[in-house]
Amino acid sequence: MKINYNTKKGLLIIGASGHGKVVADVALKMNKWEYIAFLDQDENIKSSLDIDVIDRSENAFRYIKDYDIFVAIGNNVTREKVLEELTSLGASVPVLIHPSAVLGKLVEVGIGTVIMAGAVINCCTKIGRGCIINTGATIDHDNKIGDYVHISPGANLAGTVSVGKGTWIGIGSAVINNIAITGNCIIGAGAVVTRDIMEPGTYVGVPAKKISIA
Repeated sequence: MKINYNTKKGLLIIGASGHGKVVADVALKMNKWEYIAFLDQDENIKSSLDIDVIDRSENAFRYIKDYDIFVAIGNNVTREKVLEELTSLGASVPVLIHPSAVLGKLVEVGIGTVIMAGAVINCCTKIGRGCIINTGATIDHDNKIGDYVHISPGANLAGTVSVGKGTWIGIGSAVINNIAITGNCIIGAGAVVTRDIMEPGTYVGVPAKKISIA
């Protein structure tokens, strides 16, 4: 596996809300950092998960020299913007993998990606940077998951699936084998993708079909 875990003793997590708390829980269970703290733009949040919020998110650049920095923002577009800014400044960005996750041989995982509890990623799959592989999601062999993709809890991707940059695969959805999904899509909760999706948009239902948003 090609994974960059961390290089520094401390970890700062940008985002102290719900997703940030789960990310912090993963980092704690990895037991690789001596010190973990949050950065958040809401000055009213002083701590989360009993972990201190030490500064505002926009001040992350001040800590690049001394800390690994992880972006725990659920929105794909915002997460990309913040992570790209940090890496352009030379930030050290780790990969976070819950100890209960299962990764097969020859799995590649890009920086800034978190893999939550109970996720399974089978052999020869490539996960891009800044992705969220959420609780109990399964990704079978030879998948290609683009940058800043969110695979929601309980989603199941069969073998040889490709997912384009910035796409959101909804909770409990399923994608059959040998399917390509373009970037910037939303696959609704419980949807079943049985054909290639080549046009960005929102897709729901069984089988999944594009809907118009008023």
